[in-house]
Amino acid sequence: MVPPSSTSLASQRAERRIAVRLPLRVRGRDKRGVIFEEETSSENLCRSGAAFVTRFDVAIGSNLEISIPFSHYASRRSEADFETHGRVVHVRDAQSDGERMVGVQFTGPRFQRVFRSESAA
Repeated sequence: MVPPSSTSLASQRAERRIAVRLPLRVRGRDKRGVIFEEETSSENLCRSGAAFVTRFDVAIGSNLEISIPFSHYASRRSEADFETHGRVVHVRDAQSDGERMVGVQFTGPRFQRVFRSESAA
């Protein structure tokens, strides 16, 4: 039996990812088990997951804590930050040396906000 390719897995997603940059705070353990926390931003997002660039070497299957700090925006100060957990489902080298593009599937609360794609603007 041939394992499905990442292309066929992407086409099977139930939700379309939107290209939008939102600030993210990511906490977890790298491949060596060292705890890290990083401020980064999303590359794309959907209700059940996100992709972002990180300088840390994380393993597929590892669990991360993810926060989107809405309280940093003047118009949304009364809105609580979005916090959830995610499982790393893919890792690949990013365009910048020493960085990786990480895809996570949310295992905690799903993202409920709606955004327009930055490429549609």
